[in-house]
Amino acid sequence: MVCFRLFPVPGSGLVLVCLVLGALRSYALELTLQDSGKATCLYAKWQMTFRVHYETTNKTYKTQTISDLGTVTYNGSICGDDQSGPRIAVQFRSGFSWIANFTKAASTYSIDSISFSYNTSDNVTFPDAKDKGMHTVYHPLGIEIPLNELFRCNSLSTLENNDVVQQYWDVHVQAFVQNGTVSKNEFLCDKDKTSTVVPTIHTTVPSPTTTPTPKEKPEAGTYSVNNGNGTCLLATMGLQLNITQDKVASVINVNPNTTHSTGSCQSHTALLRLNSSTIKYLDFVFAVKNENRFYLKEVNVSVNLVNGSVFSIANNNLSYWDAPLGSSYMCNKEQTVSVSGAFQINTFDLRVQPFNVIEGKYSTAEECSADSDLNFLIPVTVGVALGFLIIVVFISYMIGRRKSRTGYQSV
Repeated sequence: MVCFRLFPVPGSGLVLVCLVLGALRSYALELTLQDSGKATCLYAKWQMTFRVHYETTNKTYKTQTISDLGTVTYNGSICGDDQSGPRIAVQFRSGFSWIANFTKAASTYSIDSISFSYNTSDNVTFPDAKDKGMHTVYHPLGIEIPLNELFRCNSLSTLENNDVVQQYWDVHVQAFVQNGTVSKNEFLCDKDKTSTVVPTIHTTVPSPTTTPTPKEKPEAGTYSVNNGNGTCLLATMGLQLNITQDKVASVINVNPNTTHSTGSCQSHTALLRLNSSTIKYLDFVFAVKNENRFYLKEVNVSVNLVNGSVFSIANNNLSYWDAPLGSSYMCNKEQTVSVSGAFQINTFDLRVQPFNVIEGKYSTAEECSADSDLNFLIPVTVGVALGFLIIVVFISYMIGRRKSRTGYQSV
């Protein structure tokens, strides 16, 4: 761990910031604030990512995931005083900022609110954004924690506001640290409490994880995205979502008859977004690599579960459905796209072409290895069968010929 002093804060002494080496790569942040007496007053360690849905100048929509924060600063982070409570302030990229405010009561302290500001004038992050400028989303929280206890929430937490989704995990924070020592007593968030305690199930044998009822093969649907020049993305697939949240497993077959598709097409990226009454959004983001191939790079999902909760997760570091530009990718056999340990997508009868669609039709397909193996085995099997038949006929002929000679021997 490397510690460095950023700046003096009036009324709060010197601020000392500690960052774990390599944290920017894993996007884990760790912050320690010290007061004028060099005693720790606030400690925080957490990971976060942001997803912003925005309109482009050509009236299409894009979703940008911000997980690589780049160079991070903490200007404005304070221990707090009689006029204002503690605050964590993070700055990153071009005009982006994130602030968490804390308040104190008689025997508790609270994570009072979180605000996130992003700059759509940043053309690198938001190419072709229609509405340029700064935007801020604010979330009042009011999470109360006993004084001198460390708040911990390793589980994924999601905040949604209009077109912005914020996700946090591996959160450890203590404001109003007493005697300069971070407490070893942990106050767990509700999700962590659920994940560490086996739920009571009214059966003869308690089970920590429910097993979903197996579902039939989902119906394949055809989805498309249009731009000003016609169809720019085609996809045909049966989709089965496998979700595990709070040790409860769910399987959802996507019904193409009640599922709608939207999206956008750019020269090097393409988005297919599906939504229904259950699925708030299911994004498939494709990208071009090496200027001659495309692949599935990112999946974002938010689903309403039967228990009333919302499951949301994103992964922008995938590598599936790889095929040359100008062709489509096809896999009739079942495939699994593993987005995370808690979310997988099973696909059936898949065919997709996110670039260079001509006259709204698929181009020649590059088959997945599973289909290629099957196509290879069929002629091999037929060849082996024919070979075996030839051997049987030959042996039968030789036996018949030998009997014929035996029957004409002289007495």
